[in-house]
Amino acid sequence: MKDFITNEIKNETAVLVGLITPEQNEEMVTEYLDELAFLAETAGLVPGKRFVQRLDTANAVTFVGKGKLQEIEAYVKDEENEIGVVIFDDELSAKQIRNIEKELQIRIMDRTSLILDIFAMRAQSANAKVQVELAQYQYL
Repeated sequence: MKDFITNEIKNETAVLVGLITPEQNEEMVTEYLDELAFLAETAGLVPGKRFVQRLDTANAVTFVGKGKLQEIEAYVKDEENEIGVVIFDDELSAKQIRNIEKELQIRIMDRTSLILDIFAMRAQSANAKVQVELAQYQYL
């Protein structure tokens, strides 16, 4: 079973992924990815390359299209890049996370799980730690 509270993610390089949709233009996505990069830094990660794709709706299986996923995979698997995690700006379903992890062979996070990890790292009291862990379980 995963121990949420002690989830260590410090000093890993993170790839950031976002979607341009009819509801989110390129400027908005850039702003959201800037914010995601700040959250990643807060969690002790090093924000790296950004991947953005224009789609009408997110792919139900892998969030991004097959070609974009292959592009991300090639970048992540290049050992020179030393990528530790891929973070998606939008909320992913458990199925999407599982499918992307299977394809990329790397840890996948979304904005919500990143924020919950930040809360977990900052929780001081036993009560706060329990509340964060409950929130993490509810998110699953």
